[in-house]
Amino acid sequence: MKRRELIRHLEAHACEFLREGSNHTVYVNRKARKVSTVPRHREINDFLVRKICRDLEIPEP
Repeated sequence: MKRRELIRHLEAHACEFLREGSNHTVYVNRKARKVSTVPRHREINDFLVRKICRDLEIPEP
């Protein structure tokens, strides 16, 4: 999955940008009080996409 597609999916499910790390972007789901990091790669493998969605307690794309 492309990074920008994942970002759109996260933001569509009420996740917000929190801050930039050195190699990752941090997103937060304030409703569920969960935080996860998104790596800055063009392509993110499906396993990692599922893990990020589970961490933020949102449905998988």
